[in-house]
Amino acid sequence: MNLSNIRAPRKASEKRKRVGRGMGSGMGKTSTRGHKGQRSRSGSRMMRGFEGGQMPLHRRMPKRGFTNIFREEYVVVNLERLAGLNENTITPEFLHKAGVIKHANDRVKVLGQGDLASAISVRAHKFSKSAEEKIAKAGGKAEVITKSAKK
Repeated sequence: MNLSNIRAPRKASEKRKRVGRGMGSGMGKTSTRGHKGQRSRSGSRMMRGFEGGQMPLHRRMPKRGFTNIFREEYVVVNLERLAGLNENTITPEFLHKAGVIKHANDRVKVLGQGDLASAISVRAHKFSKSAEEKIAKAGGKAEVITKSAKK
C-alpha cells in the first residue's frame, strides 16, 4: 500500500441531511415528517418500547422467579491452587496480590479439590468440609473470617 492507492472509506464524504431548508432541498415544508400524526408534531416523544398501541414485547414476555437481594456471592478457590502459591499464610489480600481473585474485598470460599503437601494456614470466609479436612490432615489451620467484607 502506498499514497497512490489510499482511498477514503465508503460514505466518508456524504453530506449531512439538512431538513427544513426550503423547497429546493427536497426536504422542506414538512421536513420529512409527513402530514399530521403523532410523530409529525414538535416535542413528540413516545416511551421506550412503544409499539403503536400493540402490547409491548417486555409486557408480553412471562415473568419468572425473583432476585434475592440478600444473596452473598463467593469467589471459589481450590486447594490445588493454594498449594501452588508456595505460601504459609493465605488471606484474601494475598490472593488478590497473587492474582487469584479480582478484588481484595471479595468473599472467598475454599473448596477441597487437590491435595496439600505442606501445612498452610488459610483465612477465608467459607470452607467446604473436604477442604477443612485436607488442611487439618496436612497440619495446617482453616480460619473462618466472620466479618462480612461486602455489603
